Amino acid sequence: MYLVIKKLHILCVMLTFISFSMRGVWMIQESHWLQQRLVKIVPHIIDTALLFSGITLAIIIHQYPGTHTWLTAKLLALLLYIIIGSIALKRGKTKTARIIAWIGALAVFFYLVTVALQRTANPLAW
Repeated sequence: MYLVIKKLHILCVMLTFISFSMRGVWMIQESHWLQQRLVKIVPHIIDTALLFSGITLAIIIHQYPGTHTWLTAKLLALLLYIIIGSIALKRGKTKTARIIAWIGALAVFFYLVTVALQRTANPLAW
């Protein structure tokens, strides 16, 4: 069961990255694609599956935020990614602010992946 959930989690990570990257490019291009209903719904489905698979993995391996530094760092970085990503795709007042937030959110995303792979909160571990 662990391997199936881990593979689902990794798949959702890849789909989230692709989805967020595409929406960022469309935001820069001011594309009509951002207004499509599917583009607004599918990322929420992917992110929900990502969150549930992550929580399930934490339960299976008996490692929890607050007790394990790397998971605490990952959770805090996830919250930062959500906030900055929201600024990038919705709440940024100017296009420049949205682009800067998008780049920042991508940097936080790569930090999240690094923490997950290395199981350390040290950003220089990679």
